[in-house]
Amino acid sequence: MKKIYLFAAVVFLAACNSNTGKPTTENMKAADSGSAKQEKIIYPYTAEYSSDFAIGSSKNVQTILEMYKNWDNNKLDNSRNSFAEIDTMYFSDGGIFSGSRDSLFARANRMREQISSMDNAIQAFVPLRSKDKNEDWVLIWTRETSTDTKGKKTSRDLHEIWRFDNNGKINLMYQYEQQLPKMEPPSPKK
Repeated sequence: MKKIYLFAAVVFLAACNSNTGKPTTENMKAADSGSAKQEKIIYPYTAEYSSDFAIGSSKNVQTILEMYKNWDNNKLDNSRNSFAEIDTMYFSDGGIFSGSRDSLFARANRMREQISSMDNAIQAFVPLRSKDKNEDWVLIWTRETSTDTKGKKTSRDLHEIWRFDNNGKINLMYQYEQQLPKMEPPSPKK
């Protein structure tokens, strides 16, 4: 009888240690370390541009943040060399700019002249690299607060997506805007 129990225990232990395809602690550790193949996921949609992204260069984030600082300080021309010779910008109001860097900076400086003060509170940013397209991007979220030359103050949340060319120059931007909700004044107590 003891032999049967011993045999059953050995069979049970062997069965527990056999690889049944279910994740084990060792399999999960291997997957976490990146040494195992990732599970193939089938998405319900196919990305039109790319779905193969990795974290990109922090140097590109530095370029974008310096440009924002120059915009805030009304010194945008300090960022001129960060842009490609030909640029395209899609603005949240539906406006599009496509043309030379010189034309872009002339337009941007005219816009900035109408603003007496500007402050961007950067919320988050991430550099990305589209591996299959061989392109670098920076995604940035900010709350922009500006005061025009007549004293009108405006705040808005922006999400901007900036692309860099192979020379590390900005050549494309998409801008999305969220107006801040208007707070109603509290009603008087009765």
